[in-house]
Amino acid sequence: MNLDAWEEKVRLVQPLEMKEMQLLLRTAVNLLIEESNVQGVHLPVTICGDIHGQFLDLLRLFEVAGEIRRETGSMNYIFLGDLVDRGRNSVEVLTFLLILKLKYPHKITLIRGNHETRQVTTMYGFYDECAEKFGTVEIWKLCTEVFDCMPIAALIEGKSLCIHGGLSPEIRSVDQIRLLNRRQEIPNEGPFSDLVWSDPENVDGWVVSQRGAGFLFGASVTQEFIHRNRLNLIARAHQLVHEGFKYHFDEEYLCTVWSAPNYCYRCGNLASVLRIYEDHSCEFVVFKEVEAQITLSDEPRTKEPAYFL
Repeated sequence: MNLDAWEEKVRLVQPLEMKEMQLLLRTAVNLLIEESNVQGVHLPVTICGDIHGQFLDLLRLFEVAGEIRRETGSMNYIFLGDLVDRGRNSVEVLTFLLILKLKYPHKITLIRGNHETRQVTTMYGFYDECAEKFGTVEIWKLCTEVFDCMPIAALIEGKSLCIHGGLSPEIRSVDQIRLLNRRQEIPNEGPFSDLVWSDPENVDGWVVSQRGAGFLFGASVTQEFIHRNRLNLIARAHQLVHEGFKYHFDEEYLCTVWSAPNYCYRCGNLASVLRIYEDHSCEFVVFKEVEAQITLSDEPRTKEPAYFL
C-alpha cells in the first residue's frame, strides 16, 4: 500500500480504485478489531464532532487544528462518529480518515456514530454514493464491516469520556461499555443504541427520545455518572449546534462538539473542535465552511427529510 500516494489522491477529491479501496478497508478492519470498546487516548488531544460527508470542510478542520504528526507528544485526534451521510463526499471522508488511521494508528481514534450502520446509510446517502462512485455496492458492504469494528468510546487519561450520543440508563460505569458486543449492526434499542442516539436535555432523569431511539437524559443522571466514574468531562457530538459547540446544564462537565460547518450546505452554522491540553485545560477552536462547494441547485444526499440530525 502506498498510503502517501492514496492520501494525495483523495485530497484532490478523487476516489481510490476499486482494488485499492478493498485493500484499504480490509486492512482497516484488521487494525480496528484490535482496539478496545473504550479506546484509551493520551493528551494532548483534539476532539472532532460530526463530519457528515463534508470533505472540503474536513480538510479545513485539519488546516485549523493542525495536521497529524508522528512525534511523541504531538496532538492526538478523536473523531466522534457520523463521518458519512448527508454530505456529498462521504466516500472521501471515510477513505481519508482510514488512510490517516493506517499511517498514524496511535494518533487518531475513530468512534462509531449512529450513522455508521447499514440501516441509516441506506437512507441518508452513503449507500447511493458508494454505488454511484464504484458501480457496485460491494464497497459499501466492506465499509459496514469497518463500522462494526469501530470503538464505541474513547477515554482520555481516565478523565474525559468521548462518545457519539450520550448516556444510557443501562450503563452505570465505563467498564460496562467495555463489555458490550460491538461487532454487529447497532441494535434499535438497548445500551449500545443509547450510547449513539441519546441527547442531553433539561429533563428529570430519563425520557424516551422522539428520535425513535435512545433517551433524553438530565443533569442529575449526568452528574451521577461523572461522579461514579471519576470523570472531569463527557464530550459528545450528534446534535447540530449553531455556534459550533455547547456546554450543557450551565456547567462544564458535558459538552457537544459539532464539526460540520454550514451543515448540509444550508444551515449557516459554525463548527468547532475541542482541544484538551496536557494540564487538562480545554479550548474550543471555531471555524467556518469552505465556500462555493456546490451550486445552489445541488442537494445533500438523503432520502428521508423527517430525521434531520
